[in-house]
Parts: sequence; C-alpha cells; structure tokens
Amino acid sequence: MNTLHFNIAAVERDTGLSKDVLRMWERRYGFPLPDRDANGERLYPAAQLERLRLIKRLMDQGHRPGKLISASEEELAQLVPRHQAARQESAISAVGELVDLLSLIKQHDASGYQQAMQQRLARQGFQHFVQDTVAPLTQQVGEAWEDGRFEVFEEHLFTELTKRLLRQAIATLPGGARSPRIVLTTVPDEQHVLGLLMVEGLFALEGAECIPLGTQMPLLEIGRAATAHQADIVALSFSSAFPRRQISRVLEQLRQLLPNNTGLWIGGRGAAGLSTCEDFRILGSLDDALRSLAEWRDLHQ
Repeated sequence: MNTLHFNIAAVERDTGLSKDVLRMWERRYGFPLPDRDANGERLYPAAQLERLRLIKRLMDQGHRPGKLISASEEELAQLVPRHQAARQESAISAVGELVDLLSLIKQHDASGYQQAMQQRLARQGFQHFVQDTVAPLTQQVGEAWEDGRFEVFEEHLFTELTKRLLRQAIATLPGGARSPRIVLTTVPDEQHVLGLLMVEGLFALEGAECIPLGTQMPLLEIGRAATAHQADIVALSFSSAFPRRQISRVLEQLRQLLPNNTGLWIGGRGAAGLSTCEDFRILGSLDDALRSLAEWRDLHQ
C-alpha cells in the first residue's frame, strides 16, 4: 500500500482510545473505517489517525463522540481554536513559572515554594491549579530525578510540600451527601500518592464523595473497605516505578474481591498503555478522569 497505515494497537497507543471503543465506533458510526491486511487485521490510514487524535482531544474537553464523529472537517476545526488558543497561551506563560518553582525546590527554599504555590492556587482556582501546575510540575520533577538533575531528597521535599498543599486545599472543599462514593488508594509496594491526591481533589470538586485510604493498602482490605463504604468506585494509582508485569495480576485479584457493582478505575503513569476492559477502566489523564465521572453519572442517573 502506498499510504502509511497503522494497526489497531498503534492507534490505541497513539490516541488513547481503546480497541473496544474503536471497534464500537466502527460498528455504530461507520468511522473509523480501516482497511484490512492479508490476515484480515485492521489497518488505519494516517488521515484517520489524525482525525481520531483530534476527536480524542475534543472529547477531553467534554464534547460528545457521536457529534464529533459525524462533524465535518470544517466543523471540527471551528471547535479546536477556542480550546487550543487558551491552553497554548496558558502553557507558554506557565513554562517560565514552572521553572521558577523547580528552582525554589533546587534551592531548598521550602517556604518560598509554598508561598509561590499558594499564590498560584489563589490565582488559578483549584482545578486549573491541579491540571496546569501540579500535574506538569510533578512530571518535570520526575524527569529531573530520573536524569540526575534532582537529588532524591529534593524530589521528596517537592512531594511532601505539594502533598501538604493539596490536602489543605481539599479540606476546604464542600462536604455533605455526594455521589458517586469513591475509595482512593494504592496497592502494596506502590507508595506514590500525589496522583491520588490530584484526582481526589478534582473528583471532590465535581461533587463526588471521596474516601482516601492512603497508600499500600492490602488487596483484601481494599475489598473490605469497598463493601463497608458501599463504594460505587475504587480508584487506584500506579506510578511508573511499579513493576508493570504485576499490574494485570493485581487487578485480576482485586476485581474478584470487589462487589460486582463496584467499578474499578486505574490511573497513573504506570497504567499508561493498558486497555480499558469490562473489569476495569483506565484513566489516561486528569481530563479523562473527569470525563469518566461525568459518564458514570449519565449512566446511573
């Protein structure tokens, strides 16, 4: 074939859309419409991959997939600038500020870092603070530690100060009877908690009742907690440090311990590349987590 094509695994990895979703759209909407190789396997032209990327970005902003798939190229293009222009402008202005925040950690200026972060929280509001400051900053700190620009104690300083800020902010969010009821934790040998705190704050801001259990909870205790709290969802976070080969086995064991009507949602860098299935749902980003919450409410209301 003269045109560049991609198999379904490559499209799933590139777009963040699961294989099941791609097949379902093909049946329901007639798009994407892949070619087939000699073995009958799906092959997606590059143009369809680009359109799927765009649709996924717009879905992350709350647009419905059915309307996006049926939209013309011109109609999709009209939706993009409003989102991208705002995000790009924010990203450009944020780059220098994030570097300044990293410098405060590198200078071991804990009070200066806390003050700067509190000012950003007040200026941005909680949701944008999490998505546009804490999330990218956490990624940059992780990369700085991996390539040796940050010492271990500096990464720990960042983590502890940021955890403190997030917990203080979450404590100020409204309480009361809320839905769905979500248990948040990690499995044994997974001690990273920042991702959990970020998604806990966003869920709470959207009106969910969050039940945080901290990190490294034994699987049996997660199952017991879900039953005791009558949890609608159990949300787990896996960092890139967690052994990837163990994740599927852990999820299979936990699924058997949870009530049948309790959803299992998985997020974090360690879960990247896993595919959503009937046993659990993958949250590929914070936007994806918020969209999943909205979809759960649509389904259960």
